[in-house]
Amino acid sequence: MSKKLLITEKPSVAIEFAKALKINTNRKNGYIESDNWIITWCVGHLVTMSYPEVYDEKLKFWRLDTLPFIPKEWKYEIIPAVQNQFNIVKQLLQREDVEEIYNAGDSGREGEYIQRLVFMMAKPNPKAKIKRVWIDSQTEEEIQRGIREAKDESEYDSLSDSAYLRAKEDYLIGINFSRLLSIIYGRKVANQIHEEKASISVGRVMTCVLGMVVLREREIRNFVKTKYYKIIGEFGDETGTFKAEWKVNEKSKMFESPKLYNESGFKKQEDAKEFITSLTGKKAIIAELKKTKQKEKAPLLFNLAEIQNECTKRFKIKPDETLEIIQNLYEKKLVTYPRTDARVLSTAVAKEISKNLNGLIKGYKDEEVQKLMKKMVDEKYSTNLSKTKYVNDSKITDHYAIIPTGQGFENYEKLPELQKKIYDVIVKRFIAIFYPEAEYNKITLTVQIENETFNASGKVCTNQGYLEVLKPKNDNKLSTEKQQKVENSSQNQKNEELDDNLEVLKNLKKGQEVQVQNFEIKDAETSPPTRYNSGSIILAMENAGKLIEDEELREQIKGAGIGTSATRGEIIKKLEKIKYIDINSKTQIVTPTQKGEAIYDVVNYSMPDMLNPKLTASWEKGLDMVAKKEIESNVFMTKLENYINSKFDKLVIRK
Repeated sequence: MSKKLLITEKPSVAIEFAKALKINTNRKNGYIESDNWIITWCVGHLVTMSYPEVYDEKLKFWRLDTLPFIPKEWKYEIIPAVQNQFNIVKQLLQREDVEEIYNAGDSGREGEYIQRLVFMMAKPNPKAKIKRVWIDSQTEEEIQRGIREAKDESEYDSLSDSAYLRAKEDYLIGINFSRLLSIIYGRKVANQIHEEKASISVGRVMTCVLGMVVLREREIRNFVKTKYYKIIGEFGDETGTFKAEWKVNEKSKMFESPKLYNESGFKKQEDAKEFITSLTGKKAIIAELKKTKQKEKAPLLFNLAEIQNECTKRFKIKPDETLEIIQNLYEKKLVTYPRTDARVLSTAVAKEISKNLNGLIKGYKDEEVQKLMKKMVDEKYSTNLSKTKYVNDSKITDHYAIIPTGQGFENYEKLPELQKKIYDVIVKRFIAIFYPEAEYNKITLTVQIENETFNASGKVCTNQGYLEVLKPKNDNKLSTEKQQKVENSSQNQKNEELDDNLEVLKNLKKGQEVQVQNFEIKDAETSPPTRYNSGSIILAMENAGKLIEDEELREQIKGAGIGTSATRGEIIKKLEKIKYIDINSKTQIVTPTQKGEAIYDVVNYSMPDMLNPKLTASWEKGLDMVAKKEIESNVFMTKLENYINSKFDKLVIRK
């Protein structure tokens, strides 16, 4: 009797597939078998790339005359610790009665690579047809759909090519440049850090991220605070007083004056005082006054980078911990696939979204969420997302955003408290997209004294809308929080002193004369850039080295980042492990170590482009182009080999 063989990435996933296929047969040694199905599993990576010394024993020693090392034929080997499971999988793949093989590895580039390596080394039964299962969650229906709609493995060949190239690129850059720089500069680094010897570890992504951390630290270290002086005017009529800030304009007597530090600040306090004296006793008029209504939609859904950043801010945990937790929530059927770059849903998922919502209503017993869901139903909030910013097929590659499945609640109660909190964060971000926009009244005005202008603005939330779901909490503020606030027109800084303006501003009219109550000089100073934390650096990596605070802008400019959603947390973890960076366990603030700075200096002197996020992002873009069949694998490989050879030529000559 012919059989179907299905291979997952780990045993726990295999059990979920067995449940979905209604297989109750007892588990055997390394696999599960029924009349029709055999289900087995990898345990993460079973196969790895061989070290250089496997090619030639002489390559065990780090010598210049053996570099660069670029194999013509690549060698791979079974990882000794998992040899037994590989043997089981190999035996099953070669069984004569297996007619169909289902690759049900993790649905991403790395998952594809793990399974393809196994197939390459195990040489499956040539008569068997190989299919690829691609799923977005581990719910029963999604597993069944994935198996039912499994495509021929060849449909994923370009993704596999990209995965192999990524591994080769990291291997070649890591081994060649780590050896080269260690040979040339290892002793110098050892002397700097007062160690007997030092090896220099270089990586395509890792070195670039180290550069981001060191550069930021040096900017802060070299930053000199500059004090300057702003002028705040207090004005009023019979209804009350309000404050406004002076800002230079083209008609101002201070226009392009060397006495100014910036458009709203004087370099010296005495110059500010002199300026105030020149205004004393002059008439003040409301020259401009605008009243506008503003609306603001809920933020986009979470991708992995965004939820990692959110969890670092809220719970002070590292990105790899966040991924581990969300991976567990995924395996417990509570959320969709975590390693995603997308922050939107597909059209197909959006059409079925009521299933997720109904599942939450029935299964998620959290009192606050139930209240929010009840309001959605009572107020008849639309669940038709098709024409909203939350649905966009063009912004999805492998998977859509992380959302709750509305299932898996039988596993919820056993979760540790932190995992429950993170699940709640995902649920609320999801619910928020169905709530109406937040609404604000905004008033901006300009007070004119002769040719000098003072600006004030006030903004107040009139309808919370989605903020009812993502409401500010004193102990745990959301990054998307929009509090009642007044915007200071100077350098987009917020000036809390102007916060009481709104009620008075509402009653003013354009052309009205107001009384000058007082002028005060306010001390201000420039601020150094802020250090990365372990979450914000993930966002900076996603945006090729730019830490963009504004969420909408971040989404607009997102292109090829540094690393991938699946690997960024691990890169940070590795940099900490090899003691190139420190991460404060309480604050998650990232700083370079003395060793990290010494390595940075070596790389910056010898091959500075390795520190350039644009170069690293361009390699990632190239891998993406291979996956999308826009370029051939051999084109990518040729460029990589040329890059390595040209660098070696320059560095060895320089030595």
